[in-house]
Amino acid sequence: MDKQQDKNSEIKVSFNIEGKDFNAAGEASSRIKSILQQLGIRSAICRRTAIVAYEAEMNIVIHAEKGKMTLQVHPDSIELKVEDEGPGIDDLEEVMVEGFSTAPDYIREMGFGAGMGLPNIKRSSDEFHIESEVDKGVSLWVKIYL
Repeated sequence: MDKQQDKNSEIKVSFNIEGKDFNAAGEASSRIKSILQQLGIRSAICRRTAIVAYEAEMNIVIHAEKGKMTLQVHPDSIELKVEDEGPGIDDLEEVMVEGFSTAPDYIREMGFGAGMGLPNIKRSSDEFHIESEVDKGVSLWVKIYL
């Protein structure tokens, strides 16, 4: 975790996430929720941000080799930027359909990969942007207004 002050934000924190590391899965999103609670941000906003962070973190763990999640807290909003190095997504429209999953069977047997990650992220965000390049990875940006 890298934590720094930035002239454009109150706080900026980055987390490195390793693919297939299910033992550490959820740690970054838990830390993000804790940081927001310590800053006194309303519980409904903390919950929405934690949902976005957890779903994005799990997508890295399930699908990518590695990734980075960066939280920025501004006076009027929260931003999460997530970038991964992985297979990317062939069809962005298709993966936004609730229940559509590219997760392998062994991931589903562990209780993950139900195809709700990106739809949950979008639903929990005020602004949502995703880009993907096949064989390079996915870049996701989310804003939640305070």
